[in-house]
Amino acid sequence: MPCELVCPANAISLVEGKSTGLHHYGLRAPEGFMGGVITERCYGCGRCFPVCPYDKIRVSTYRRDASTTAELLKRNDVDAIEIHTNGRQVSSFTELWTVLGDSLGHLKLVAVSLPDVGESTTALMSAMFSIMKSDLQGYNLWQLDGRPMSGDIGRGATRDAVAFAVRLSKAKDRPPGFLQLAGGTNAQTVHYLKKEGLFQATSTANILNDQNMAGKAPSSWNSSIGGVAYGGYARKIVGRILRSMQSQFGLACIEDYPEFLREALIEALGLVGTVKCYDASFIQQK
Repeated sequence: MPCELVCPANAISLVEGKSTGLHHYGLRAPEGFMGGVITERCYGCGRCFPVCPYDKIRVSTYRRDASTTAELLKRNDVDAIEIHTNGRQVSSFTELWTVLGDSLGHLKLVAVSLPDVGESTTALMSAMFSIMKSDLQGYNLWQLDGRPMSGDIGRGATRDAVAFAVRLSKAKDRPPGFLQLAGGTNAQTVHYLKKEGLFQATSTANILNDQNMAGKAPSSWNSSIGGVAYGGYARKIVGRILRSMQSQFGLACIEDYPEFLREALIEALGLVGTVKCYDASFIQQK
């Protein structure tokens, strides 16, 4: 089915004539098929909607109460949070931040994801930073969503993300915080960052050694990129291995099949190795 083919998370499973035994929502399988959307894998990219030939897919909205999130942040095993914003209103961000309240003191990192809204981007960032600043106990990071959920579409998808980063790295009025690329990132991202002079492997470590970094002016930070988030593209390359394993053994944990786990690690290290300076050949030799 087209919806299965375009899903970057392998979250749609349709089997002809028999049930898959999985939990589904929001999809009534066409006649002769059983299955649907696997809730644990779906992250709501929406690619399946326009390609479904039967118009069977429906949206199911889930919202976690902010006070519930605040309680989770107080647990000893949670030390970071990522907040997604739409780039249009600061009021909803203010409301969320206020409800999180005292729980923010438990965090070592606050990441704020934002889209490219043109000339208004730095003003938006500054407004949100002014809200966060007094409560920040650790680092803050701006996740630049250049072209949301598109990294697995093609090599050129990363150009929007890199262009977004180039513009912000040069902005004199951007607030403090590491810059991390997302939305359109793939195997070509580091290559384009190097071409723009924004990728320096040692700069982040130098900044992390400065314990008094929070709240400093942007000019005291290195303008290179602090990280790259591989979402849909990472799921795509590792998903191929998972599907191969499942075709042979059905639904199973990859940890139970060392040969597939090793292959997945090699693929993953081949992607993040250019950022983390890992050497995938180390695993290949084992």
